Order: sequence, then C-alpha cells, then structure tokens
Amino acid sequence: MSNPAGSLTLLNSQWLLYMGIVIILVFIGIYCLLTMKNIIKLLIGIEVFSKGISLAIIATGFAKKNILLAQGIMITFIVIEVAVIAVALGIVINIYNKTGSLDIRKITKLKG
Repeated sequence: MSNPAGSLTLLNSQWLLYMGIVIILVFIGIYCLLTMKNIIKLLIGIEVFSKGISLAIIATGFAKKNILLAQGIMITFIVIEVAVIAVALGIVINIYNKTGSLDIRKITKLKG
C-alpha cells in the first residue's frame, strides 16, 4: 500500500519549491518595475511578474487537486495578458515616434 502521508509531504515540498520560484519571479518583476527607465524593460518586468502569478495559480491548482479549474483560469489570464501587452506595445511605438526615445521620463513632456 502507498503511504498517503508520504505523498502529501512530497506534494507539499513540491508546492513549496514552486512558491519559492514564484516569489523569485515576482520580486524580479517588481524590481524591474521600480528601477527601469526604459519602457520595453518595464513591459518585460510586467511579463516576468505575471509569469510568477501564473505559476502560483497552476501550482496551487495542482496541489489542491483542481488542475482543470487552474488551467481554465490560466487560459483566460493568458488571453487577457496578450491583449494588454499588444496594446501597450502599440502605445510604446507611438511614444517612440513622438519622442524619439523609450525613456519613461520623456513621457511627461507629451501633451494632448
């Protein structure tokens, strides 16, 4: 017979490992958002942050034996994320055309 307590401990240790990776990804994303002045690097920071959140949702769904719900949420999250990044990149292109730079500090000089 298998030991359910042993498998539960293994599952918890895997979940803790995933949560450690999530924390690292989230902090890297927040660091990028707080320190970078380039708009493209800011978008990369947002992506790293969102990938950490994605991993947290999938890992928690796996640990709670509800992986289908987690996958459904993640598909919705990915679709919304792609739309937001596409719009953000369109705005970045317009900012570059107007200012000639991708520096976040030059956005304050835009009018209108």
